[in-house]
Amino acid sequence: MTVALEKKHYSFEEYLALEETAEDKHEYQDGEIVSMTGGTTEHNKIALNFASNLKFTLKRKQYDIFIGDVKLWIPTYRQGTYPDVMLIEGESIYYGSGKTTVLNPSLIVEVLSKSTQNYDQGDKFFYYRSIPQFQEYILISQDQYYVMQFNKTQEGKWLLSEYMGVNSILSLNSVEFQISFPELYENVIFDKSPNYC
Repeated sequence: MTVALEKKHYSFEEYLALEETAEDKHEYQDGEIVSMTGGTTEHNKIALNFASNLKFTLKRKQYDIFIGDVKLWIPTYRQGTYPDVMLIEGESIYYGSGKTTVLNPSLIVEVLSKSTQNYDQGDKFFYYRSIPQFQEYILISQDQYYVMQFNKTQEGKWLLSEYMGVNSILSLNSVEFQISFPELYENVIFDKSPNYC
């Protein structure tokens, strides 16, 4: 979930400067700086499991993989976010002269939580789709064996595939990579509360 700070309009440059010294992470939403809620250990395990397996598969190939702390700038909608995992093919394109904010992921992965799932599946996905290089979106439940995979077709349409159950294997389309659910959910302990996906 995101929580709005004071009602002041900030430029993206002002946001970046404030974020350099901020104790907590914030998103930038068209002039507004919005506080992000903290993630769980299970959320972190899933993101790290995905990113580390992807990194190992693509070692010595021309890809950059970023996790958690690298910002994404979406100029069309003036949004600055912190995706859980991003994959960039070839060279990263940075916003400005620093190396804190990228512009060109082909793959974005978000681990769902109860407070962010609607945003991740709705507005945020809408913003992400304006990125020319963006080809694949993965949404991973942290409360059950469940993944949604969106792939962009040559016609510009987005197709949904769903994976459920411990024996599932997720295969990416944007890059040659697959991961089994036991690998993806390694050491994850599911919440006993009702499922939300």
